[in-house]
Amino acid sequence: MGFFEKLKNGLAKTRKGITEKIEQVLVSFGKIDDELFDELEEILIAADVGIGTTMKITDNLRKKVREGKITNASEIKNLLKEELTRLMETEDSGLKLDTVPSVILIVGVNGVGKTTSIGKLANYYKNMGKKVILAAGDTFRAAAIDQLRIWANRVGVEMISHSEGSDPAAVIFDAVQAAKARRANLLICDTAGRLHTKKNLMEELKKIYRVIEKELPGADVETLLVLDATTGQNAVAQARTFSESTNVSGIILTKLDGTAKGGIVIAVKSELDIPVRFIGIGESIDDLQPFDPREFIEALFS
Repeated sequence: MGFFEKLKNGLAKTRKGITEKIEQVLVSFGKIDDELFDELEEILIAADVGIGTTMKITDNLRKKVREGKITNASEIKNLLKEELTRLMETEDSGLKLDTVPSVILIVGVNGVGKTTSIGKLANYYKNMGKKVILAAGDTFRAAAIDQLRIWANRVGVEMISHSEGSDPAAVIFDAVQAAKARRANLLICDTAGRLHTKKNLMEELKKIYRVIEKELPGADVETLLVLDATTGQNAVAQARTFSESTNVSGIILTKLDGTAKGGIVIAVKSELDIPVRFIGIGESIDDLQPFDPREFIEALFS
C-alpha cells in the first residue's frame, strides 16, 4: 500500500467527522444561506479546527460566495477544499539538516508518543542513508531509557545514555561528542516530558541548547514538538506553551488515525503558524511520514 492510500485509511475517522458530515449538510440544504454556514461552523469546531480558525474559514467562504454569485450549495465543497489548502500551505522549505552532524531535539509532554516517534524518525532517516545516533536525554521518567534502547536496537542505530536521574545536558554532551567522532549525519535527542508548565523543565532545555551551541557551533538544529492528535485543543495549548519557551520549528502529530478530530492539523498551523513536519497514521515502523498539506487535504476529501 502506498503512503497516500495509508493516509486515506488513516484519516477515515476524520473524514467521517468532517467531509462526510459536510456533504450531508450540502445535500440537505441545496441552497446557500446563513443556516448552512452555521451548520458548517458546528462541524468544523466539533472536529477541533478551532473557533478562531473556523470563523476565518467561513468568513472567507461567505465572501467567495458573494463575489462569485454562487447559489448552489454543492459548490461549497470545492471552495472549502481550496480554503483549507490555502490555510495549510507554507513557503517554508522543510527541515534544515545539512550540517554533519545535524541535531533534532524532540520535546513534548509524557504520553504523546515521543519515544515511538523518535524510533520511527530514526528509521525514516536511516532509510534515507543517514547515519543516526540517539541520545536518551529523558533521564527522569522511569523506563524512558529502556524504551528508547528497544527502538535503537529495532532500527539498528547507536544510542548514548547515562543512568536514570542523571543530568540530561551531560547525556547530550556525550552524544554530541559521539556524533562528531563517528561522523554521524544526525543526532536525535530525547528530552524530559514532564508537565509543560514546569519552569525547571524549560531551564533544562535551555541548558541542552547551550551545550549544543557550544559543542556544535553553526550546526543545523531543529526542535520538533510531539503532539497527540487525539487530545484535540489541549494539543494546541501544549504547542502554544512550548513555542513560548523553546524554539519549536515543527510539529510531529501522532495518532492521527485514532481520532475523528483531525482538524487539529489545521488549527495548529492556522493559530500558531508552526508547520506540521511529520504525521503518525498507524502502528508500524514506517507509518511516520513527512506531512504534505496538499496530500492531506486530498486524502481528507477523496
